[in-house]
Amino acid sequence: MNATHPVPQGLPQDRDAGPFDPPRAITALREARPVSPLRFPDGHEGWLVTGYEAVRTLMADTRFSSRQDLGIVHVPYETPGMPAQTEPSPQIPGLFIAMDPPDHTRLRRKLTGTFTVRRMRQLEEHIAEVVERQLDEMAAMAPPVDLVTAFALPVPSLVICELLGVPYEDRATFQDNTAKFLVRDQELDEKMAAYGAMTTYLAGLVTHKRAEPTEDILSDLARDEDLGIEELVGIAFLLLLAGHETTANMLALGTFALLEHPDQLAALRADAELMPGAVEELMRYLSVADIFYRYATEDIGLCGETITAGSTVVVSLLAANRDPLRFDDPDALDVRRTARGHVSFGHGVHQCLGQQLARIEMRAGFAGLLRRFPTLELAVLADEVPLRSDMNIYGVHELPVTWEVQP
Repeated sequence: MNATHPVPQGLPQDRDAGPFDPPRAITALREARPVSPLRFPDGHEGWLVTGYEAVRTLMADTRFSSRQDLGIVHVPYETPGMPAQTEPSPQIPGLFIAMDPPDHTRLRRKLTGTFTVRRMRQLEEHIAEVVERQLDEMAAMAPPVDLVTAFALPVPSLVICELLGVPYEDRATFQDNTAKFLVRDQELDEKMAAYGAMTTYLAGLVTHKRAEPTEDILSDLARDEDLGIEELVGIAFLLLLAGHETTANMLALGTFALLEHPDQLAALRADAELMPGAVEELMRYLSVADIFYRYATEDIGLCGETITAGSTVVVSLLAANRDPLRFDDPDALDVRRTARGHVSFGHGVHQCLGQQLARIEMRAGFAGLLRRFPTLELAVLADEVPLRSDMNIYGVHELPVTWEVQP
């Protein structure tokens, strides 16, 4: 270990630099040593990767495993959507985010045709209609309202329910259990109780679709005899969670960020053609799915450091997306920036399968919101907005907003 820079005692998580920025300690580590030793609370040492080049290199290298059953213990940080672990845990069938090739390849290949750019673009008009209907409902409310419950959460939930074939009337059940599952600091039995409630619900759903398939993604998967019920449940859980939680938090936190940067908001209102690039910039700037971890399956050189076999490696996508070696003035929100190359959707074999769907939802969501509510503003002070610092996917718990009601 390099004696020049002290080894951090645990992962810095305090958002002391502001609601949209990495913790100051994370930024300092990236500047001093982008691949840094990290001492976990139980005393063992691993690594924290914060530099853009190092993060991209690591995530493209399958020798850094995503599996949780390799015998590496006491991991205190979690991949978003994954259960916390204090000891090796068996692989969960169907949960391909926690698999390596060839198991990961076999399952992901069954979905790649579903989420192609062409098929997602065919949904654009329908997604725009979903957005407009939700904006109609919001416009009928008396302000102030909570943007999360009135708009940001319903839009992606409606879309993913339709695509998967999950009854939208069951949303309260899966949204509640998803929220419980994503709480960062809680007992494992509490987290697994929420996971168990979700999988019990989904097992009944996919069993029904195997017997009586309809026109949706889960029915298509259920027709595949190569997939068992447990695998179908794992896939359904992952798609349902990722399909609404990340986009919902981006819509809410992204709106908060724009309201706090009125010059950028004004630029977007003045030029609608900026929206596609603005979505990429908001993804880079906010990186709501930030912390991931990998396991080194052998000794691996990474940007001048040697990661020894068996090491736990914590990866910060937000820190990488704010790396000044990759992006000029990275801590500024600039909707005119070319933010291509950001790692908010990950990189390598685990790059987000639904990223094109998320992009379409965000473009339609932000554009519709700004068009329909030209006087939108926070209904509370910015420091009164409750942040999701306690959750594995970052965002806001609520975003109280108001607007001028036209007579």
